[in-house]
Amino acid sequence: MSIFHGARRLAAAVSLLGTVAFAAPSSAQQIQVALGDTVSVETLSFVIALERAKERGFDYKLTSFAKEELAIQAVINNQAHVGAATPYAVMQKTKAPIRGLFQMTHLVFFAVADHSIKDWKALDGQPFTFHARGSGTEAIGNILAKRNGINFGQRNYISGSENRVVAMTNGQIKATIIDLANKNLLMQRAPGRFHILPGLPSAASDEILFARTDWLEQNRAKAELLVEEMLKLWTEMHKNPAVIEQERAKRNLLKDLPREVLADVTRFYTQGTTEGVYSKNGGGLDSIKTDFEFYVEAGQMTGPADQLKVEEFWDLGPLNKARAKVGS
Repeated sequence: MSIFHGARRLAAAVSLLGTVAFAAPSSAQQIQVALGDTVSVETLSFVIALERAKERGFDYKLTSFAKEELAIQAVINNQAHVGAATPYAVMQKTKAPIRGLFQMTHLVFFAVADHSIKDWKALDGQPFTFHARGSGTEAIGNILAKRNGINFGQRNYISGSENRVVAMTNGQIKATIIDLANKNLLMQRAPGRFHILPGLPSAASDEILFARTDWLEQNRAKAELLVEEMLKLWTEMHKNPAVIEQERAKRNLLKDLPREVLADVTRFYTQGTTEGVYSKNGGGLDSIKTDFEFYVEAGQMTGPADQLKVEEFWDLGPLNKARAKVGS
């Protein structure tokens, strides 16, 4: 069983919290954190960083959302202070008072199709399935469609790469975009039925840590503490991916997952760090430039990309301070 498949399939059962309504927080209250994903093996590193930060005084409460747009809206609507998702398009369109703090993951995804679809040209006017509206998978699809001179037909949305794998193997859909591990799973599960279409060599952000600007102004030290713990852990796991399983076991996290899933945590993070899913250094100016170029080309942001102002989307102060301490 693929660790991505098993972990995400069971993630709903082990979410730390469901999608619930918050009371509007104040700086004196517990820090509300909105995660635009389920709590699973894939997001375990984020939870561990939060737990480490908690040991140093970052008193938080995490809410996991099934859709990342809900997590973004929770932060925009002042129902949460900090979020983890991909908020670029919303930030630009709404001028929302939020700023990026740390690049968590990169978009490492693959376009797959059954053999009735020989190439991208064969998808002109045909249905295509994405993770969600405005997601990284749709951004990738938009760019690939543009570069190949086609227009998709009906756009369908199925959350979770593992769920799109099921739909592919059941013959319900013919083409989609899935993550690294589920691409491998699909090829193993149905050898010879599917192939990989030419993709993008993009290292754009998939998920970033972001926060409300008013909360940042009042809680600078808290933001710096969290970013520092995230940078420490991301640096550690690139040197030794086994640290994630060590920290998980130490804190008894995801204890309701089956043993066979937990047994693959180290393999998951070894693969994820090797293939570039997890950022090495939390981002920075070059990464932000790549994000601007990618999301403008995808049609989710309005360019020109080189005229977008970093300070309108990111606050690099906490990351720069963390690097000075951690030495990354």
